[in-house]
Amino acid sequence: MRFCYCGQLADESYQFDIELVQSVIANMKLGKAAGLDGVTAEHLQYSDASLFVMLSKLFNRIFRNSGVPASCGQSYTVPLLIDNNSVYNKSIIVNDFRGISISPAISKVLEHCILDRYANFLHY
Repeated sequence: MRFCYCGQLADESYQFDIELVQSVIANMKLGKAAGLDGVTAEHLQYSDASLFVMLSKLFNRIFRNSGVPASCGQSYTVPLLIDNNSVYNKSIIVNDFRGISISPAISKVLEHCILDRYANFLHY
């Protein structure tokens, strides 16, 4: 049955436009750590307006080709101590830490654009 299935036709309202990319970047939190690429939200917010055009074209191309670049999935994990008091009370063990993942800023922009455009199809 799925051999001939081609999905719904792409509607213009589901494409990523410049205004969407610009609003997502404007709403990003500042002061966060940079990903492996070294780009932060500040870099994106204070960049030239042509960046919004390039990112919207890139995101539309990603969806047309059904593939995300490998660099969008690269992140690193930083261990954080759960309770600072445990440093002074006892020896520290692995269970005293939790990890946070630092993702590239551009992949965060793509994620928020997807959530904005396709929220009707996603149940979370």
